[in-house]
Amino acid sequence: MTRTTPELVVVDTGLSNLSSVTAAFGRLGVETRRASDPATVEDAVGLVLPGVGHFAEGMARLAALKLIDPIRRRLAAGRPTLAICLGMQLLAEGSDEAPDVPGLGAVPGRVRRLPPARIRPHLGWNMVRAATGEPRPRLLVADGAASFANGFAFDTAPAGWSTAWSDDHGPFVAAIERGGVLACQFHPEISGRWGSDLLAAWTAAIAEEATACC
Repeated sequence: MTRTTPELVVVDTGLSNLSSVTAAFGRLGVETRRASDPATVEDAVGLVLPGVGHFAEGMARLAALKLIDPIRRRLAAGRPTLAICLGMQLLAEGSDEAPDVPGLGAVPGRVRRLPPARIRPHLGWNMVRAATGEPRPRLLVADGAASFANGFAFDTAPAGWSTAWSDDHGPFVAAIERGGVLACQFHPEISGRWGSDLLAAWTAAIAEEATACC
């Protein structure tokens, strides 16, 4: 990238292969560092919350690291945060995967099990349809093909969020955006040029905001 970009903090809960995330930003010339302490997570100029695995385990790890309240505060303030796969699901009020475990509650609604299909979880490439409708602020997610690995997802558009969609035996939410927050059910870090362009756009938006306010 030609512009100066802020360092990003990638939340290390021990539930993700962080190498692919950090490598994807590295190819863009964006520096990242892994962290799991509350102050660093809350104060980061840009935060990435990835995740792979079970909803209950993800919430348990956030609780053990005392990250629930810091992440909630930055999401409520609309501070730049990118949530990926399980990271996106943890933003919900809850999930069918662990019905008795509350999520972060930053996004209204619950994550639902995908409809039955021959292949579950939903693996591989699928199309993403960008949000459409009434005029909205500039959105980052465009139409394209992304790499997915999920058995659960939002099945309705959360109120107050711009929503992109995908479909696998029924529509499901592929991504949501609001303010500086972008949450992706797919993995942009392994979604080829399209995913790389999305990461670049999100990072550029952080740089523009930092320039405007300073």
